[in-house]
Amino acid sequence: MKTNILVIGGTGKTGRRVVEQLQNKGIEPRIGSRNASPSFDWDDKDTWVNALQGIERMYVTYYPDLAVPGAKEAIQSLTYLAKELGVKKMVLLSGKGETEAEACEKIVINSGMDYTIVRASWFNQNWSESFFLEPILSGEVALPMSDVLIPFVDANDIAEVAATVLIDDSYNGEIIEVTGPELITFKQIVNIISKTSDRNLNFYDITLDQYVDGMKQMQIPNDVVWLIEYLFSHVLTNPKNQLVVHDIERVLGRKAKPFVEYAQDTVKTGIWNQVMV
Repeated sequence: MKTNILVIGGTGKTGRRVVEQLQNKGIEPRIGSRNASPSFDWDDKDTWVNALQGIERMYVTYYPDLAVPGAKEAIQSLTYLAKELGVKKMVLLSGKGETEAEACEKIVINSGMDYTIVRASWFNQNWSESFFLEPILSGEVALPMSDVLIPFVDANDIAEVAATVLIDDSYNGEIIEVTGPELITFKQIVNIISKTSDRNLNFYDITLDQYVDGMKQMQIPNDVVWLIEYLFSHVLTNPKNQLVVHDIERVLGRKAKPFVEYAQDTVKTGIWNQVMV
């Protein structure tokens, strides 16, 4: 059945999973994306009104990250418009330990709408659907800060939490922190992927400057380079990010998925055994 729920970023890493979670509950949300009808484009405010028309609840992810310049202004404009158009509740995906993301959270918290903030650690799926995939496929993984402990969290867990709090008003007014069940380093992760996928992966510990230079040589867009450098230099090193939080267990009544289980599931897809061309 059609509903009054909008999922902005509904084709993205968590958004498409939130859509699936809602569909599993018999709910057919409106997809907020450029190719949807009506379309939603963060860079074209003219699309926002049609996408929000008749919507009462919305899940919001901002691409590529709430830390990037312009994100705060976009969230402010969207939140104001949503309230004007009668949206009653907003669930915002935020990032743990990001000062800029917390500024966006405050906009939603102070909006006068019901809200839940889902504040996430780094995603497991960065290793299979994002910027860490290519090094894994090449067999040569060079990363800075190899011994920093990170509570990597599974995107499926994030989505299940987000879908739950979106329709369950008992979580209104809360900040839900989603992390994995353990602290794990890049070096340990590469070792797990190597063993699970039965591949020989070489890991090299490099400096952040070397990593940034390498991205520039690969002609990765400047805004992406800036974001990744920011995440390494400001977010990974934030003590708030080096803590395991049990909110997934509290909301879902089960433990968060450990990285090794994610790796075992991912191996079955064959993504890590592709041949690079």
